[in-house]
Amino acid sequence: MTANSEKQDIKNHWQNFIGGAWVEGSGGDTIAVENPAAAQQIATIARAQPDDVDAAVAAARQTFESRELIDMRPSVRGQMMLDIARNLTEMADEIALAECLDNGKTLAGGKNEAMAAARYFTYYGGAADKLEGRMIPLGKGYVDYTVPMPFGVSAQIVPWNFPLQIAARSIACALATANTVVIKSPELSPLSMALMVEAIERAGVPSGAVNLICGYGHDAGAALAAHGDVDHIVFTGSVATGRSILKAAAERVIPCIMELGGKSAGIVYADADIDQAVASTAIGIFTHAGQVCSAQSCLVVHNSVHDEVVERLTGRARGLSIGPGIEGHDITPVISAAQLDKVEGYCLGGSQAGAEAAVGGRRADAEGYFMQPTIFTGVRPDMAIAQDEVFGPVLAVLGFDEPEEAIEIANGTDYGLVAGVYTRDLETAHWTADRLSAGQVFVNEWFAGGVETPFGGTKRSGFGREKGQEALLNYVQTKNVAVKLGGGAGGRPGG
Repeated sequence: MTANSEKQDIKNHWQNFIGGAWVEGSGGDTIAVENPAAAQQIATIARAQPDDVDAAVAAARQTFESRELIDMRPSVRGQMMLDIARNLTEMADEIALAECLDNGKTLAGGKNEAMAAARYFTYYGGAADKLEGRMIPLGKGYVDYTVPMPFGVSAQIVPWNFPLQIAARSIACALATANTVVIKSPELSPLSMALMVEAIERAGVPSGAVNLICGYGHDAGAALAAHGDVDHIVFTGSVATGRSILKAAAERVIPCIMELGGKSAGIVYADADIDQAVASTAIGIFTHAGQVCSAQSCLVVHNSVHDEVVERLTGRARGLSIGPGIEGHDITPVISAAQLDKVEGYCLGGSQAGAEAAVGGRRADAEGYFMQPTIFTGVRPDMAIAQDEVFGPVLAVLGFDEPEEAIEIANGTDYGLVAGVYTRDLETAHWTADRLSAGQVFVNEWFAGGVETPFGGTKRSGFGREKGQEALLNYVQTKNVAVKLGGGAGGRPGG
């Protein structure tokens, strides 16, 4: 089965979803959606522009102010979210194909995305009636309590690498806490998000509670981030774009959740299970062609096992097949020609800086946007391939002798999203995890954790947490209500 043979199995044209209706863009323009495995257009989607952003925000505002979500019994709101999860599960094969064709994933990977999205709605649907306030004792004559209140209209801007999962976790948190949503899908891979909104629509979510727009970052994205009627922003993407959004948010003094990428290192100690470390590292860097914000893009290896680890990783990389995800290949395409140029440019720069490509280092000789799985040795901590987020199947390997040296290398970037440790010694694992500057630390398995585990960064990887119970706290603000019972004199400011 080829990528081209599946072209007719998806719609040729897709729309935005505003105020409970599927609509074209106000300007009548469209965005071409491309299959990165074939470098061919497969569909178009209506292009949202600032006027469409205005309409979507107005719809979200109207629904929020109606109090339909706030006044809804939380358990009913939760059941609505469970219905979304059921719809997503039923649509998993359709979603998988969309993820495969516009994002380059395998069908299995696309289905995993659909099931993960369903899991977010199940998880947060179950939490909708469990977000509680508390009583505060003020003594005789007073009753004081807190109420978790939604912010209002949540603007959410989603990246192209895992649009479905990232959108699901943010929308689910917003609905569980009675916020309304305007979400911008990525122009490079918007199709699975449109299908998710179909699942939301079928579940009977109030019109205007969830609005979907697809547009370019410089107009639709910028207009959404700067909109005067937005109360809350969730963004996953580059540091540069994150800075722009934060400046816009600062002008209006509204809260943000920021996940801004990473340059994540796994540390392999001498006592590590080498088979386990190699297998986990390969998954950590080659999954989705390395286009994962939490990819294990650096490996810091004790010099006593350095050569063995590199040899095994290199052999594994050489055995990986390159080709369209729909055909079940191991190394699937990067998202675009521009991304391929960027990744290959980093590889050429690494070679020029003195690193050695033990395997790969160039684009693959194949139709579409494919990069060879690449492993660099002889990498210095100051090289760009050890400092920058390459966002491709490129692993930088560095050696160390002392644990403190490994910590210094792993922490020696501007990022702090995730990190990893490979060791058989629990004391070493905890000692290392305590010293790593990262929002999440994996021990002996990259990508350990799940929907239940808080996720977010330190340093330039951003702030705020998605996933887990902790994420809900980023979608509410505390209101305190202090009640004086009976008559008496007024209180004093500050108590």
